[in-house]
Amino acid sequence: MVLDRDLCFVEANLAYQRVTERTRDELIGRNIFDLFPNPGAGGRQLRESLQKVLDTGQPDTLALIPYAIPLPVSRGGGFEMRYWSAVHTPLFNSAGQVAYVLQNTVDVTEIQRLKDMAFGPASLPEPPVESATQLYQRARELQETNLILVEETNQIRNLFMQAPGFMAVLIGPDFVFRLVNNAYQSLIGRRAVIGRPLLEALPELEGQVFQNILAEVMATGQPYVGQAASVMLQRQAEGPPEERFVDFIYQPILDARGAPWGVFVEGSDVTDRVRAERQQKLLLDELNHRVKNTLATVQAIAAQTLRTTDSPAAFRESFEARLLALSATHDLLTQSVWQGAPLRDVILMELRPHGAERYQLEGPEVSLSPAETLTLGLVFHELVTNAAKYGALSTSEGCVRVRWAIRDQGGALGLELTWSEEGGPPVSPPTRQGFGLRLIERSLQGDIDGEARLDFAESGLKCHIQLQLQGRRPDEDVAA
Repeated sequence: MVLDRDLCFVEANLAYQRVTERTRDELIGRNIFDLFPNPGAGGRQLRESLQKVLDTGQPDTLALIPYAIPLPVSRGGGFEMRYWSAVHTPLFNSAGQVAYVLQNTVDVTEIQRLKDMAFGPASLPEPPVESATQLYQRARELQETNLILVEETNQIRNLFMQAPGFMAVLIGPDFVFRLVNNAYQSLIGRRAVIGRPLLEALPELEGQVFQNILAEVMATGQPYVGQAASVMLQRQAEGPPEERFVDFIYQPILDARGAPWGVFVEGSDVTDRVRAERQQKLLLDELNHRVKNTLATVQAIAAQTLRTTDSPAAFRESFEARLLALSATHDLLTQSVWQGAPLRDVILMELRPHGAERYQLEGPEVSLSPAETLTLGLVFHELVTNAAKYGALSTSEGCVRVRWAIRDQGGALGLELTWSEEGGPPVSPPTRQGFGLRLIERSLQGDIDGEARLDFAESGLKCHIQLQLQGRRPDEDVAA
């Protein structure tokens, strides 16, 4: 049976109900000492053992305790002396506090009565008969077995709680949480779920597929395996649902007849792996796209150099210098993935190969994080490549102006940047959106929580960028 901290019954199995001659309804919610009063030594032993478990969180064993229980009226009332061997085990809540005490009890009354028959209740013991000796040997073995079982139970519980994968046990048609381990608690934001139905404990799962899958497992008795499944979980008390990705298996728990009565949940949070795979795919797509863009950039540099040089020797000198500058910008971008870089350097690494007379930069010094450096480096590469193909850098008169400022965005420091092209051919909105334009708009949203807005004005393309800066000090200068 199970008692709460007030020593009231919260559960009792059929064997306990039979031995105490009480129904479950007669037990649940009642204090154990109100139902089974005992002011003597047996009562004191039992109370001290239960209190010890509540205070220390450690199991306690009563090898033999005499305890009279009241008889039901149907048997004439009164009390009957009985003898018990009991193990008390703590059950913890999600905060690690003792919430309940589990009592595993064996009625050893018949063994004690045989002892009284053999030795007499008040006489000095004589050498026991063989049968009594064997019975008491079994009682001692039972006590040792109980202690071993308690230790093994605690070891298994510790393994369950400390397992790296998340685990939970759900029971009944409403999928009530019976057990959850530390990894599962971490996944769901350490909410109190024990004893609560699935949708009551995790209401954000309403409308997601997981309850339907659980119902199918309960109905069919067949396990279900999911891989990289998306789940929205509210991991912060006041925060919005957060997307996580999980590998998991729902394993039905079967009774003696083979009918499902619960589901064992086991899995792993693979969010970092899924995001890394998506980032890797984006980078591979960008690499393929960048090779094409690099060739286009080289072609544009060659054409511009031809228009502004008078001799093959001058062309060679200017063209080689610009190719070396282009190579240096690629090196800077590679290094910035790990170290970060100044915003001005990230912009210059793409514009410098086109010549200092082709661009103007205006803004304060800004240090970018590695993620910001990588993302903005890709964005500026696409903007410069587009300008060299179709915009201001495709003509000899065109110019690019880049202005930026640091501003307060609701308590956080943000970057506001404008890219403007002038003097190029007339611009019209594209009839289809290529990879480069998609990369400009989406990479900021997905990687660094920013925004890019493209304006295809006839006089020249404009790109407006906003993002919150990571890792800046509150005392750094903010533009008015």
